Parts: sequence; C-alpha cells; structure tokens
Amino acid sequence: MVPRRAAGSIGKMGPAVILLINTNTIMERTEVVWHHNHRGEIQLFTDGQKAGKMDIAITKGKLVVYHTEVDPEHGGKGFAKLLLDSLVAYARENALKIVALCPYVHAQFKRHPEAYADIWFNEDNG
Repeated sequence: MVPRRAAGSIGKMGPAVILLINTNTIMERTEVVWHHNHRGEIQLFTDGQKAGKMDIAITKGKLVVYHTEVDPEHGGKGFAKLLLDSLVAYARENALKIVALCPYVHAQFKRHPEAYADIWFNEDNG
C-alpha cells in the first residue's frame, strides 16, 4: 500500500484524510474526525464501509489515544496498523506527542521505540 495525502488544509482540529491505496481493486482510507470537546476518531474505511476506528482526544496539548477497534470481519488484514500509521502521521504533521492509553498502541510503541521516539509521550521522556 502506498500512503497518499489528500488535498486540503490540515490543522490541529481541521480535517485530515489519508488515503491508503492498495494495488488490488480494494481501497482503504482513514479520516481524522473531530467532535466537540477536542474528542474525535480516526476512522478506517474499506470499499466505502467503515471497518475500524481509534478513539482520540487533544488534552493538554497532547494527542491521547484511548482505544483501537477493527470490525471482526476485517481482522488479520493489518487494519489496526493502518490506523496506527494515520495516528502517527497526524501527530508528526501537527507537532503533537502521543499519550498511548490504548493497549495496542502502547504495545507497538514499546515493541518499536525507535520508530516512535519523536512522538511518544511516556514517563521516560515526558
């Protein structure tokens, strides 16, 4: 898959869309959607249907991720990793540190600390 950034402005609370294009005929995309009170989701779509999400918030200048969820029918397709990639891209583009309260994200950060050192807010670098 090749990530491509969709056109449009991206700000801390503005829209952000990352298109993930598969060389097959299936296409996945993620979208950052902000609701009230600085809470939102990173939503994952495949073939036009919502297939997963990450619950996120901006708190005290940090990007907090609470939960990652992929529909069971899409398990094993790497969709949680696509959501993680979108989260990390959004944090880097907006100069935010990520507070990984989600067990999946926390496990990935611990497994690959060098890949996430610049955006991971934890007790050691806090």
